Amino acid sequence: MKGTTDIPFHKTLSFEELTCMVAAEGTERKSLLIEAGRVQEEYVGKNVFFRGLIEFSNYCTKNCYYCGIRKDNKNIERYDIADEDILAAARFAYKNRYGSLVLQSGERSDDKFVERISRLLRGIKKLSNGELGITISLGEQTRETYKEWFKAGAHRYLLRIESSDEELYYKIHPRDAKHDFQTRLNCLYTLKELGYQTGTGVMIGLPFQNYEHLAKDLLFMKELDIDMCGMGPYIEHHDTPLYEYRDQLWPLQRRFEVALNMIASLRILMPDINIAAATALQAIDPMGREKALKCGANVIMPNITPTANRKNYLLYENKPCTDEGADDCTNCLNVRIQMAGREVGYGEWGDSLHFHSNRGRR
Repeated sequence: MKGTTDIPFHKTLSFEELTCMVAAEGTERKSLLIEAGRVQEEYVGKNVFFRGLIEFSNYCTKNCYYCGIRKDNKNIERYDIADEDILAAARFAYKNRYGSLVLQSGERSDDKFVERISRLLRGIKKLSNGELGITISLGEQTRETYKEWFKAGAHRYLLRIESSDEELYYKIHPRDAKHDFQTRLNCLYTLKELGYQTGTGVMIGLPFQNYEHLAKDLLFMKELDIDMCGMGPYIEHHDTPLYEYRDQLWPLQRRFEVALNMIASLRILMPDINIAAATALQAIDPMGREKALKCGANVIMPNITPTANRKNYLLYENKPCTDEGADDCTNCLNVRIQMAGREVGYGEWGDSLHFHSNRGRR
């Protein structure tokens, strides 16, 4: 591969070039990360946007092979935070000028759940005088549900594809009606059609995965024309079927390095989207999120879930910050952002510049 500094950000990168970028090591990797940081500052600036994360329930109807809160995991204490506590967390985000928050939970689609989310969205908009931006990450739903939640106040939706390769997708999900690859794709298309700022993402370092899979994932995100991305390293959980393949995994440090390569490559490929610095990065490297902020990420998610519940929302092992209060998490991230040479965009929704620049074409 030629030095990545020779690759202009506006170039349509080929599959071969992206494969080399994802796999980069040594001086080529250093050049890649530096170039991504330059593109980031030129196109989205130094601001990092807070999304207060509320992981309000770990009840899930899915059985994804990698996930610690999968339906069939009997070794987990299930919880569902009361509405008033969710609204209190949203009020904290509003008073601390976060600008936006994220509602995330295990995947459900029953009527009671759908109605509850609509009620919560309206309540968050009311308590913040319409000033809090809202991202939701609540899995596959019907078009009518997505439409209802958009009307109630959500305007960004994160639905991770986890792998855009159908064969690999079915190695990490059961092959049944509840885990259908085409259904997940159709949901992403529907979200875009309804006007959501649409985000997706993948896990990096899965069993059976190679650099070509990851390059394909980047091209998938480009073709889908996403507005935001949340992706990070795969970290195994002992109560999941994929744990059986832990001996086949890349070392944790390599998963971390390739995750940063993916962030950097996506920033160069899609210079004006929003990219989150995943918490899983910090599970491997204490400075993981700061390193991501330097090479392309511009969104960070302080966990404002009530502390008593955090230990039970473990999608993977060694998740950081499970014992911190919301104030502790905010203060910590402020310092981390400053260490990365970035600035917090307080009180701003931090919408995707890509979404607004393309709005007239959708």
